[in-house]
Amino acid sequence: MIIPLYDTTANAIADKLVAIRREGGVIALSRVLTLLVPVGAEGAEAAIEAANDASMEHPCRVIVLVERDPAGEPTLDAEIRIGGDAGASEVVVLRLRGPLVDQKASLVTPLLLPDVPVVTWWPDRVPETPAAAPLGTLAQHRVTDSHVAPGDLADRLATLRDGYTPGDTDLAWTRVTWWRAHLAALLDASPGERVTSIAVTGPRDDPSRTLLAAWLAWKLRCPAVLVAEDGADTITRVELRRPRSTLAIARPAGTDEATLITPGRPDQRFRLEPRSQADCLSEELRRLDQDVLYGEVIHHGLAWLAEPGHLTTTDHDATVAVPTTRR
Repeated sequence: MIIPLYDTTANAIADKLVAIRREGGVIALSRVLTLLVPVGAEGAEAAIEAANDASMEHPCRVIVLVERDPAGEPTLDAEIRIGGDAGASEVVVLRLRGPLVDQKASLVTPLLLPDVPVVTWWPDRVPETPAAAPLGTLAQHRVTDSHVAPGDLADRLATLRDGYTPGDTDLAWTRVTWWRAHLAALLDASPGERVTSIAVTGPRDDPSRTLLAAWLAWKLRCPAVLVAEDGADTITRVELRRPRSTLAIARPAGTDEATLITPGRPDQRFRLEPRSQADCLSEELRRLDQDVLYGEVIHHGLAWLAEPGHLTTTDHDATVAVPTTRR
């Protein structure tokens, strides 16, 4: 069910939510968090769909703030979506025009659920300092997505690093969770030789590729190679190179099956599906405390790659997509 409210106010929306609760009983109760989603008009429906999918595991109130015509007259139109149009959540869509675009925090304050955590997710941008952004100040956990954000990759990674506050994370990092788990298990199962270099293959200018390489190279104290594969949309291969052998996990582009390659043993195949936006968001809603490892990787891991001799690339671009370390 979608209930439209035109040229309305935040208080009127809050009153309508209370009325829905009274009419529908527990339909507006049992929410475990409030999810704030500032997004441009073009990405609004995709963000709502991902939030609805994630809410199946984390029932929540989703407040989507759609920015439209910042130069127009100040107008607030809204939709309240419940039932089949809202997954296991209730979705409040606020369409902001004119000066209201810059008043997001005051607009959502009457709509926040009491006594539950607040998460802010920017599906299409990386604020310079998420914790200081208008909706970031309200949140205990702040989620960006540098994979789809505009701009040069080095600039995006530098923004993640320089604006980091405990409680921040990025879905480009969340997308490599299963890669990290399988690579750690592979190293545990094949002790002995020291890894002397690593290679990560994936799309050109992919922050997930760079963050995974930064984690591996920093933890293993070795140089890294970034390999660009034209036509790939996710990481396709990771190699752990040792003096007498190479351990690898390969997942060809467009497939859900990966191969574990260990010298002296038969290849092992297993499922390693590319993670959807909803999968990654659901993981972040499951873990509302700070991701300590992520903070270490964007500072120490990227700084390790930026050291002379620690990174080579098969890309033919003039600039390596790793931010330089500030001295």
